Amino acid sequence: MSINTDSELKQWLEMLQSIDVNERLVAVKTLQHLGEEEAIDGLIIALDDENAAVKKIAVSALWEIANPVAVPALLKCLTSTDAEIRSEALSALGELISNEHLLLLLDALQQEDVNLQLNILIILRKIHDAQSLPAVLSFFNSNHPQLREAAVTTLSYLNQVKICPPALQLMADSDDNVRRAATLTLGHLADEKVVDLLSKALINDIDWQVRRNAAKSLAIHADPKALPSVAIALKDEHWQVQKFALQVFHKIPNIKYLPNVIEALASEYSDVRKEAAIALSHFNSPDALNALQQILDDPDREVCIYVERAIKKIQAPK
Repeated sequence: MSINTDSELKQWLEMLQSIDVNERLVAVKTLQHLGEEEAIDGLIIALDDENAAVKKIAVSALWEIANPVAVPALLKCLTSTDAEIRSEALSALGELISNEHLLLLLDALQQEDVNLQLNILIILRKIHDAQSLPAVLSFFNSNHPQLREAAVTTLSYLNQVKICPPALQLMADSDDNVRRAATLTLGHLADEKVVDLLSKALINDIDWQVRRNAAKSLAIHADPKALPSVAIALKDEHWQVQKFALQVFHKIPNIKYLPNVIEALASEYSDVRKEAAIALSHFNSPDALNALQQILDDPDREVCIYVERAIKKIQAPK
């Protein structure tokens, strides 16, 4: 469908001003289906409609037309009290935003609106520009934990940022979600204290998801000094922590900890046994081979597959 005449377009644009919400809904839906660039101005006006349904359709229509000229108007939608409108606007902006909008985004961050700030921090992850670092860091001390969490996550997306002492302090945050996010971000930082902080969190943090994330980040760093803590984590009460702790040994298979990895083959959780088998494939050891051969008949078929692969890898000519 396309607009045949200017008068047809004018008809729907005028209907957007109707006092009858049903007429406005018909108008905005029609403009959405037409999908014409000429409808953008009218759709932007519809973003201020008092009816939430009209607003949502206008946001979706502007998203589909995909003209960046709508970016400033869509940013205002991030302050909406309607969660669905904010979500739709965020999705639209995620595709329309580019580096050219960085200053616009940073300016909007100055507004005291939590929903707006939260969503802009998310949008900044697409741009990856380290110029936004000062603005992102300013939220590390926010009174709103969701902003601290969003900010430290966004930090991990910023190009060329490898050292960030303020991020390390969030490992002691009182909010579990903030610590979870900070722990993952530390996997991408190279501060001197990062591995020590992650090792400590792996065995001491009260939140199991923080401990799991610490294992994930330690696997990225692959620093041998973390191995004592990783070995302790193999007995964590949560199997996901054990699983990701084993992945550290994929990269640094220190023979000293071979017994710890072999012991994980007896876990009641198939995911843990699978990761243990993969880890053992990196140990060029008769003990590793013998342990793997003992569980060739594991009740989980996927585990059996990885055990067989591990045995073949160890037995392969060097």
